[in-house]
Amino acid sequence: MIFASSIPNVEKMREKKDVKGLIKALGDEKDSEVRGNAAQALGTIGDARAVEPLIIRALGDSDYRVRWNAAEAIGTIGDARAVEPLIRALGDSDSNVRGNAAIALRNIGDSRAVEPLIRLLHDAHSDVRQNAAEALGKIGEPTVEPLIRALMDGSNDVRQNAAQALGTIGDARAVEPLIRALGDSDWRVLWNAARALGKIGDPQAVEPLILLLRDPLIEGRDPVRKAIRRALEKLGSAPKD
Repeated sequence: MIFASSIPNVEKMREKKDVKGLIKALGDEKDSEVRGNAAQALGTIGDARAVEPLIIRALGDSDYRVRWNAAEAIGTIGDARAVEPLIRALGDSDSNVRGNAAIALRNIGDSRAVEPLIRLLHDAHSDVRQNAAEALGKIGEPTVEPLIRALMDGSNDVRQNAAQALGTIGDARAVEPLIRALGDSDWRVLWNAARALGKIGDPQAVEPLILLLRDPLIEGRDPVRKAIRRALEKLGSAPKD
């Protein structure tokens, strides 16, 4: 373990992949920055030995930045032992911690997180709702109805992530809501809705997609136009013009 003047040199430990030293640094009582950087470094290294110390020491730290980095690190390592602690972290007082816990649960992909993540779709912070929608898309089918409701969220980012997640799941129940999302005011939502409809492959999306392709409102929005064309190709109705 590498220490200088009694202060853990986290960067050197990271470079040397000194997992034991970094785990010890998680308990540094004097400097929360050291603890946070150690958590981040352990995530970068990705050694499973760090999971329990990250859960026990860092995820419950008094400093939100340490908890934030711990949630991210655990998600990077992707160990199922962390599912229940991460679910508890979804209720953290800090929105950054809640958001990182959602992404960590996305990476692990355990169905135990479904209901807590659905509740997180009502979080006061749009970035947290966005991460919850993304995580639910990874976990799959049981989350279709909540994600359909998220297509009407007040945040553009949440709506686009909900559309993307529904396309990943590929459930036909999402077709009509995604068609309605083709009328969204945000072009990124249109883009993700078009891509999602192409993935699901329901023919009732053909006419709405063709109408949107001809709509002057998307003039100059090349990513949207390309997404519509690709969706129509997947649906067997490639436009001639």
